[in-house]
Amino acid sequence: MTCQIIRWTLLAACVTAWNVSSAAPKAYVGNFKDNSVSVIDSERHAVIDTIPVVSGPHGMVVTPDGRRVYVTGDASSGMSVIDTATDKVVGTVEVGKGPHGLALTPDAKWLLVAVNGEDQVAFVDTATQTVVGKVPVPKPHTITVRRDGRLAYVSSQQPGKFALAVLDLAARSVTRTVPLDKPPRDLEFAPDGKMLYFTEAGLNAIEVFDPASNKLVASIPTGASPHYASVLARPSLGVAVIQGPGEVLLFDPASNTALRSIKVGSQPHWIAASSDGKTAFVTNEGSNDLSFVDLASGKVDTIAVGKAPRKVAVQPAPAPAKISISNFSFEPGTIEIRAGQAVTWVNDDGAPHAVAYEDGSAGARSLAPGESFTRVFERAGSYDYHCSFHSYMTGRVVVRPS
Repeated sequence: MTCQIIRWTLLAACVTAWNVSSAAPKAYVGNFKDNSVSVIDSERHAVIDTIPVVSGPHGMVVTPDGRRVYVTGDASSGMSVIDTATDKVVGTVEVGKGPHGLALTPDAKWLLVAVNGEDQVAFVDTATQTVVGKVPVPKPHTITVRRDGRLAYVSSQQPGKFALAVLDLAARSVTRTVPLDKPPRDLEFAPDGKMLYFTEAGLNAIEVFDPASNKLVASIPTGASPHYASVLARPSLGVAVIQGPGEVLLFDPASNTALRSIKVGSQPHWIAASSDGKTAFVTNEGSNDLSFVDLASGKVDTIAVGKAPRKVAVQPAPAPAKISISNFSFEPGTIEIRAGQAVTWVNDDGAPHAVAYEDGSAGARSLAPGESFTRVFERAGSYDYHCSFHSYMTGRVVVRPS
């Protein structure tokens, strides 16, 4: 195996708890012509920071825990690693010339990098931030990993031999290819891993591919130049950016039919969704802005970012920690979370209970059986509480810095 040169510079930083303005999940936008990433407050719809990264930011992915963002540089051989607690680049991994798309395995142990300039897919160990292997793939562009973590599909843009390359991740080898007439652009698995959605340059349609039968099963007509298409887990809804008319297309993955189009900015490049599936974030490369699309109403809010924004990645919302009130006790009695995370109390008992904090902060005066109460803890510290109906019922929430 060829040794890879790894530059890994740890930056000393004080990691503090999130304040109110940064408690919401953040979005990260790669500005291709600025060599930067814009940090977006997803609630206030505002740019809160700008991070210098590798030249020509192209591929981008955020880890499932929301703590790191990886960004490849199309005009470089490197990949920037952003710490989302400080919004600083904490390392640069040398992956090879002209890296394009990125994809994480479901367990986040491996990061796959489409190294277009070297006709290879690199495997990065996320624990050590090192390249541990490469698989030959002609002109790889983007990558998607099946939900079970066994296979990855790569869009191969080799002139005259356009194809989808299928990688066995355990064997680290290409098992087969699917020949195409036109250059594949992006490709994404549906959340259940049963269908693969992809677009091709020069084809005004979203292609639906069944990996089990190795056949195209549907083609969804679109406007000129569709670029990125994916299916949300909840609600079950297909979303795609159509560059020519500057719109987001919503489609039904059950029937593979178009539902409606929503106008955004000029030359939309990428789309990402919030964890609840209610809001889509759309980069508009031609108008240097980011659109926030309410997928239910179609309402659009747009803000300026850097020059030629391409990729966007959104932090997942942290799942609320749960405390069950049962048998006249709080279970668990002590729970540990991170700043910015929520805790939900659920009354699973047969009697009413309450959540009263020792410091006098607002709690839940009364929870009938089956009712719940949620609080987001913004600052690090220890929070003691009790049931005001039954003083012997006590609990504690320990909040660590984010």
